[in-house]
Amino acid sequence: HVWSFYSKMECEWKPDEQGLQQILQLLKESQSPDTSTQRSVQQRLEQLNQYPDFNNYLIFVLTKLKSEDEPTRSLSGLILKNNVKAHYQNFPNGVSDFIKSECLQNIGDSSPLIRATVGILITTIASKGELQNWPELLPKLCLLLDSEDYNTCEGAFGALQKICEDSAEILDSDMLDRPLNIMIPKFLQFFKHSSPKIRSHAIACVNQFIISRTQALMLHIDPFIENLFALATDDEPEVRKNVCRALVMLLEVRLDRLLPHMHNIIEYMLQRTQDHDENVALEACEFWLTLAEQPVCKEVLCGHLSQLTPVLVNGMKYSEIDIILLKGDIEEDEAIPDNEQDIRPRFHRSRTVAQQHEGDGIEDEEDEDDELDDDDTISDWNLRKCSAAALDVLANVFREDLLMHILPLLKELLFHPEWVVKESGILVLGAIAEGCMQGMIPYLPELIPHLIQCLSDTKALVRSITCWTLSRYAHWVVSQPPDVYLKPLMTELLKRILDSNKRVQEAACSAFATLEEEACTELVPYLAFILDTLVFAFSKYQHKNLLILYDAIGTLADSVGHHLNKPEYIQMLMPPLIQKWNQLKDEDKDLFPLLECLSSVATALQSGFLPYCEPVYQRCVNLVQKTLAQSMLHQSQPEQYEAPDKDFMIVALDLLSGLAEGLGGTIEQLVARSNILTLMYQCMQDKMPEVRQSSFALLGDLTKACFQHVKPCIADFMPILGTNLNPELISVCNNATWAIGEISIQMGPEMQPYIAMVLHQLVEIINRPNTPKTLLENTAITIGRLGYVCPQEVAPMLQQFIRPWCTCLRNIRDNEEKDSAFRGICTMISVNPGGVVQDFIFFCDAVASWVNPKDDLRDMFYKILHGFKNQVGDDNWRRFADQFPMPLKERLATFYGV
Repeated sequence: HVWSFYSKMECEWKPDEQGLQQILQLLKESQSPDTSTQRSVQQRLEQLNQYPDFNNYLIFVLTKLKSEDEPTRSLSGLILKNNVKAHYQNFPNGVSDFIKSECLQNIGDSSPLIRATVGILITTIASKGELQNWPELLPKLCLLLDSEDYNTCEGAFGALQKICEDSAEILDSDMLDRPLNIMIPKFLQFFKHSSPKIRSHAIACVNQFIISRTQALMLHIDPFIENLFALATDDEPEVRKNVCRALVMLLEVRLDRLLPHMHNIIEYMLQRTQDHDENVALEACEFWLTLAEQPVCKEVLCGHLSQLTPVLVNGMKYSEIDIILLKGDIEEDEAIPDNEQDIRPRFHRSRTVAQQHEGDGIEDEEDEDDELDDDDTISDWNLRKCSAAALDVLANVFREDLLMHILPLLKELLFHPEWVVKESGILVLGAIAEGCMQGMIPYLPELIPHLIQCLSDTKALVRSITCWTLSRYAHWVVSQPPDVYLKPLMTELLKRILDSNKRVQEAACSAFATLEEEACTELVPYLAFILDTLVFAFSKYQHKNLLILYDAIGTLADSVGHHLNKPEYIQMLMPPLIQKWNQLKDEDKDLFPLLECLSSVATALQSGFLPYCEPVYQRCVNLVQKTLAQSMLHQSQPEQYEAPDKDFMIVALDLLSGLAEGLGGTIEQLVARSNILTLMYQCMQDKMPEVRQSSFALLGDLTKACFQHVKPCIADFMPILGTNLNPELISVCNNATWAIGEISIQMGPEMQPYIAMVLHQLVEIINRPNTPKTLLENTAITIGRLGYVCPQEVAPMLQQFIRPWCTCLRNIRDNEEKDSAFRGICTMISVNPGGVVQDFIFFCDAVASWVNPKDDLRDMFYKILHGFKNQVGDDNWRRFADQFPMPLKERLATFYGV
């Protein structure tokens, strides 16, 4: 069969009958459920793309072949859309002109499905950069809006809405001569149209331009808002939803325009949050979330709290459809294997070296386990989650003022006979935990035991939410005598980790990880009991929860540290971990959480990890090597080799860091027998920041553990470290800075040739405004260490950094790093005493932050303080010391006799 092709389009193109039948046959077959049929159809469709007028046939079926059924016609249009996406630039002019004119003539087809398909086709052509080459498109569509024929008006609006969604930026650019100046006033006219579908399109079109504060819309902002108010009680849910969406966005960008009407808007949104249409209610509920972020929230909302609170609380109940989707009636599902699609990709948080502060361990800046993810398998965002999130942020705004409205409701909910109501009460209690903590304290001695009882409720959904809520109060539980709440809570949570319901297992594991972080060494007496449970869970869990279990074990190791290093604990914990380690292939992403977990375990066990370290070390080095090799192949021949997943390398580097930190000097033989330093040299130059970040952490750890192997590479490594002192990439910069400090301690005076490569950047970073605390502290320590080993080179800069240096190191704990840094500062002051004179009060304050410095360091402080006092004379010293706050004055007098 020869395809007919008319190169001259002047004579109206007509399909060849046989060709048309073939294509219809294909379209019919592609609707077959059989996958092999579908695959052969795909291949044949691809082959047909060689024929220039194949696309003419497709548009012909869509727009002209009215005898065919709608699904087949629509399918023809969608295949054409995919061809436009893939090959539009290769369409002959005649073909693309034919398609464009057919689209515009048929935008008003009597079938809603065909109209929508034509609209999708138009917007796909437009988004191929064709808005410039199709100048008649927008004027023509705007003209068709005025058509008497409903189908034409609706079809044109549908197409315009899709164009506004896909091409919002370009519509507001000079390239097209600003069509929005005409389009937006035009859309506003249709807010009052008699058809709900058209009113809805009109608002949806304008809504595309709110967030970007498009000028054409800002000029018409008042008529826009008036028109919105006019549609507030529209009968059509889709219209109400778009009105709510508009108001939520306006709250972010044009609060000034809404403020005069705020009272009415709040009243309106209260009604809409209870709309019988869940989509409208969800859109309206977003309003409270957005309002809570505005500084005016407290002032405009305080009078409405008594109405809003019950509405949000009510929205937190599971709907019937939620319960069906969550399989809330299936109590025991632990034996059903997981659906792999449900397992979310997880992201590895690379190592960042941080200092310890007074009074606690390392402060974690991001608390990401706290989110409301109690039901993350259904469509992620729903009215329940939105209401809970809104209550959470409002509790943070109003604190105790919110509590007076919540408490009476809670009494009813928490003891309600219906499980759905009781469950929502427990969620409410968890949602307000952060904001209303102070006000909740008097009630907790009664509530916590009640919640611990709810952990054994007959309904799985009640048990799982209770795990989450209790984790939100973990901080308070741990602050009480352990036997009163911690012990019963832990006992019950461990039972829930072995629950027969997967959702409960997951919630319990996450809650337990939070409890571990709060309790730290308080858990030591119960370690055998805890490990028993976690190890038993290994044999019980399906895939998804296994990944969460690794996290709970890693967190346990981080929390109890060396207390885990007992032969009987190691005997329990290591065999199941190593068994998984041996089962997993190098390409399996499940290695990530397992490697992270082992990294924490190795750091905690220290010498106890020795029997396991060789195979683990070898595999990590192999993973790094494989990834680098694959990456080089991909760079040289991208068509042949795909890019590797560099997370394998990042996680492996982090585990090697954990080994170096845990095993210390005993890692030396392993390093000696491997090419890890060569691999690190490549990783340190990788273009992916996270790879560099992890390789610098490893460099610092190997420097501490076995410097003899690192030393020969220093001349190669230092220039790379210098170029990575770029504070735009905080974590990379932080780890590079820390590694330089560790290297300088090992190098001693031999560090001298490298000072110039790094010192200026470090001084610049310490003086930058808004630099995060962790980076400032590491920068200060490294500057101090450089000054300790090479005072002659660093001391001349003293005046440029002494003040920020003193302010950022006063808060960290006494430790080795602080010690070496202060020795450096004292040595530099003796070389360049003039550099500290102007900021001496800051130095005094930093010295006073030491709880117990070593004797020789205390002598250094003593000499400097007395030297300064003798230099200025008693009278001047008295005047100077009078500026000191009282505690500082007392400390210096007590410890240093000044």
